[in-house]
This record gives sequence, structure tokens and C-alpha cells, in this order.
Amino acid sequence: MPDYYLSYGLIILGIIITGLASAQLHSTFSKYSKIPNARGLMGLDVARMMLEQAGINDVEICPIGGQLTDHYSPREKKLRLSESVYDKTSLAAVGVAAHECGHAIQHKEGYGPLKLRSVSVPLANIGSWLSWPLIVIGIGFDFMGLAEVGVFLFSFVVLFEVITLPVEFNASKRALTALETGGYLSSEELKGSRKVLTAAAMTYVAALLSTILQLLRLLLIVSGRRRRN
Repeated sequence: MPDYYLSYGLIILGIIITGLASAQLHSTFSKYSKIPNARGLMGLDVARMMLEQAGINDVEICPIGGQLTDHYSPREKKLRLSESVYDKTSLAAVGVAAHECGHAIQHKEGYGPLKLRSVSVPLANIGSWLSWPLIVIGIGFDFMGLAEVGVFLFSFVVLFEVITLPVEFNASKRALTALETGGYLSSEELKGSRKVLTAAAMTYVAALLSTILQLLRLLLIVSGRRRRN
């Protein structure tokens, strides 16, 4: 198969993988956003109780616009919950809020992979912003050494996403354990929150696979141009 077709095949495969994972997440989140928990706990309530039980008193919980925009900022010590989580009582909201608390607990405990991810953010940003200009300029002007540097920098993006996986999976594990042992949800309700968190985790797996495919595509393009020269 010519490099041209293989290159675009990798792009299409990456789009399909990420698209399917995203669709599954939105479908699962939508389904369990319609099912309230028996105790009537909002995402905000669960976050407050989980942080308190973990002995975390210096993290601010605040709302943020959008859907699935929830995140914990270690630098600001702010736990931001989206409109569909902050004041909602759904199984999806409870699961997502607990997951973000998992990150706050990781931060407090000095969880290794979280520290490593924080350190790797600048490298990932450099790789994301600088790799493509170097690759385009290198190929366009036949400076293949420059293009190869660009590909090397793009590998930092892959590395960041590899490091992200254990961080996200561990946060979900902490969340589900807390929801079960803390009595926030019944065993049946817990199944719904678990499905939401599993679907969310799969988007990170899909993102990693897609980025790896993009890296393979870049290697294919640059090595192919090298051979022609």
C-alpha cells in the first residue's frame, strides 16, 4: 500500500476511535443524568463530604459552564463542577463529582503519576505547539532534520497521554470506592456511576490511541520523504 493511502488511513482510524469513544460517553452520561440518586445528593454535596472525609479543607468547589468540563486544578486548589454536575442529583453527576475529588485526594497524598503529569505539561505544550510548524517547514523546504525534530517533539504529547491514563483510572477507582464505602449510593446505583466513569476513561484511551496513530503517520511521512531524497 502506498504511503499516501496508509497515512490517510491512520487519520481516519484515529477519527473513528475518538468519535466512537466520545459518542459512547455522551450517550452514557445522558442516560444516567436522568436517574437521580435515592438520597438526593447533589454533585456539590458529594464533593464536600468526600473532601471533608479526606481531611481536605483548602479546596474551593465552584461551578463552571458547559457539560463535561469538570476538573480539579492543583495549582489553584479549585474543584470545578459543570452545570450538569454541580447542583444535580443524578447518578452521572455524583460519579463525576467523586472522580474530581479523586484528583484532589491524589494531590493531597502526592500521588506519583499526578506529579509526573504536572511536570510533563510544559513538554506536552511545547510538543503540541511547536511540532507541526517544524514538520511543515522541514518537509516544505527539504530540511528533513528539522522535520525529525518536530516528530520528536510530538512524541512528548504521546508521553503526556500515557502518563494521564493511570491518573484518570486511579481517580475513578478512588471515586467508586468512596461512593460505596461512604454509603453515598446503593449497590445498584453504583453500577450507573461506574458506567459513566468507565465511558469517560475510554475517551482517554481513545485519545492516546489516536495520538499514537498520528505519531506513526508523521514517522511514515518523514521517513518516506527521506527515502525519496
